[in-house]
Amino acid sequence: MTASDLVAPLGDPAVAVADPDRRLLAVACADRYGEALRLGLFETGATPRLIRRFTFDLSVNALAFHPELPLLAVGTGDYDGGYAFSGQLFLIDLDAPARRPRRLFAARTDRQVLALRWLDRHRLQLHLAPPDDDEDEAAHTEAHTVLLHRTDWADLLTGSVTARHLHGPRGPFPRPDGSAAARALTARLLTPPAHRHDR
Repeated sequence: MTASDLVAPLGDPAVAVADPDRRLLAVACADRYGEALRLGLFETGATPRLIRRFTFDLSVNALAFHPELPLLAVGTGDYDGGYAFSGQLFLIDLDAPARRPRRLFAARTDRQVLALRWLDRHRLQLHLAPPDDDEDEAAHTEAHTVLLHRTDWADLLTGSVTARHLHGPRGPFPRPDGSAAARALTARLLTPPAHRHDR
């Protein structure tokens, strides 16, 4: 089975991130409308395979494996076409297949997550679109940088990140298309070693 065969049921890779230590690959895939609503978690190695799949209400824009804990952070969101940028921050527990992704933003704290990355075991950096573009065209090219610090991310409760946690400086933030990089990473890691032509 080729990398394309494994990913095709989910769509076209739009965002992808690997965890080499755990031999895992997370791939958010876009549908024919360009919305990356499906996420596949793959086991890489000699026999790559899909081990979990998820569907989200809004496009997945960012993914990051925790540097130590068995957690995957997922940032979603989109522009509603008329006023607001909305989204959610999820945590997926990699060691609990039956557990649903945890929604970390509290009710009515929906903010589009444009990017995220773990700075260390305790700190997650987010780039969030402004809440809306009311008389604010720069809202489409700028973002707020937010730093979330938690002692133990594994025990974080659903809805525990409130609006007061999401304040941060605002500045220019481009929205690059990462689909080419996602397709390349997916093809490389989901191609069995015996079939690779690494240079």
